[in-house]
Amino acid sequence: MRILGIDPGMAIVGYCMLDYAENNEEQPYKIVNCGSIQTYKSVDNPKRLMEIHNDLICLVEEYKPDAAAVEQLFYFKNAKTVMSVSEARGVILMTLEKLGVPVFEYTPLVVKRAVTGYGRACKDDVRNMVKALFSDRHFLKLDDTSDAVAIAVCHTSMC
Repeated sequence: MRILGIDPGMAIVGYCMLDYAENNEEQPYKIVNCGSIQTYKSVDNPKRLMEIHNDLICLVEEYKPDAAAVEQLFYFKNAKTVMSVSEARGVILMTLEKLGVPVFEYTPLVVKRAVTGYGRACKDDVRNMVKALFSDRHFLKLDDTSDAVAIAVCHTSMC
């Protein structure tokens, strides 16, 4: 099964294309590709949203995921930030629906519990667990990418 994990954002959308082989007990996970879609703050939001849409289309067409796992919005301290992330998330969900990719949504609490065993784990705990699962990878420069990996891994425990 190929899963597209997505950590939504307006400035940075973290993504991970993860192959999962349940019958491979030694190494059930294989990262096919991961990274981020980044937009510039100096560009108007409609153009930034179109960039997210277009880049996501390219990723889906190239890697053909069987499902997408997208983080739900849970809580934001900054109302301005939550609005732009909601807009980006809406574009992501619409794009995946348009392309026929089944979407599964998980709260940060569920992702943390699936990856670390504790729903209130801090970002560093999640990042460290992802590093432990994929020790040979150098993709963890951005929290958004690490979070996308965790979201994809979370989906494997839910399906």
